[in-house]
Amino acid sequence: MVGYELLFRGNADALTATSRNAFATSQVIVTAFTEFGLDQLVGDRPCFVNLTREFLVGELPVPFDYGQTVLEVLESVPIDDEVVAGVERLIDSGYTIALDDFEWSAQSARLMPMATYVKIDMLETDAAEIASTVKRCREYPNIELVAERLETEERLGLAFELGFDLFQGHILGRPHVISSRGLSPSRLKRLELLTTLTSDDADIKDVVEIVTADAALSFRVLRATNNAASGMTNRVSSIQQAVVLLGMRRIREWVALMLISDVCEASEDQLSNTMIRARLCQTVAEHLGLSGASGFTVGLLSGVAELVGEPLAEIADRLPLTEEVALALQTGGGRLGEVLQTVRAYERVDLHTLGRASIDSMELATAYLAALGWSARTFADLGEPGRQN
Repeated sequence: MVGYELLFRGNADALTATSRNAFATSQVIVTAFTEFGLDQLVGDRPCFVNLTREFLVGELPVPFDYGQTVLEVLESVPIDDEVVAGVERLIDSGYTIALDDFEWSAQSARLMPMATYVKIDMLETDAAEIASTVKRCREYPNIELVAERLETEERLGLAFELGFDLFQGHILGRPHVISSRGLSPSRLKRLELLTTLTSDDADIKDVVEIVTADAALSFRVLRATNNAASGMTNRVSSIQQAVVLLGMRRIREWVALMLISDVCEASEDQLSNTMIRARLCQTVAEHLGLSGASGFTVGLLSGVAELVGEPLAEIADRLPLTEEVALALQTGGGRLGEVLQTVRAYERVDLHTLGRASIDSMELATAYLAALGWSARTFADLGEPGRQN
């Protein structure tokens, strides 16, 4: 194994590349470098990534250092002066270039002095044409020839006979689809906003600034507030009015639900269960003389971790949480940790753990029913998908 090629797949069941445009390239780059990490995918081996014209000419940036990455010039890119100049700039910056599905022409030959790898299609190209192309490429001592799309023993033998340096294709190994449900930076930022909203010391100004920074969020808050205030003479016309009318606690709960539904691709039932847990943690915390807002945050983030499939401790490490909240999420320690353990035990009907709780089962049952009703009302007010107003 010499290196890997990263290709776009529209879904986990796709066996072939469904798209090779700028969007596909962007998805591959963002996912490989920011969600998986290149070391996890390819170790210390070379990593081949397709680039479209937009990246080659500088209309879109290549957002990573040259390092071990090989930039493939797709066969669909017309080789004009602008592309040649763009490739020269990438070479000068230290990047390595490969020519993908290479066919000899006066235009494509312009990139030969700058390329390190030339990949030749072995599946659909005539054997005589392959031999002719190999002979011409051998005039450039800087080139390593890659036989790609090898799918039969006969073509693999031809590739060896013609003296290719590297070999790629299904006869040697099938592609592996790798997927993840990790939190993207934008989703993590929304969780940061969430922790601000659910803190005890957040004030109206903080809430208004956070909500108004997101146009879609502003619209949804106003819609939700107007729905709830339909019996009033005056309808609200601003975020400021909405927060004052309903009070900090209510508006924070609504915004928390909206943010969490954007962060997690989950069903209404899953979101509802998460919000019930958060509300129940809030009630139990207040019963124990602790901060209700902190209890809500602990319950909410524990539910988020389950929905996105990430370890709770890792999410807690990446958010600006108070020491007490972080401890509860990372190790289950502290009094807020006791709150979360009690609520989780109630969800599992774990009677042994509940027997050690600081609140009896009847009180928990009452609090749970209250949280269930609150969650149903909140979803109805927000007009979430699946509900009719």
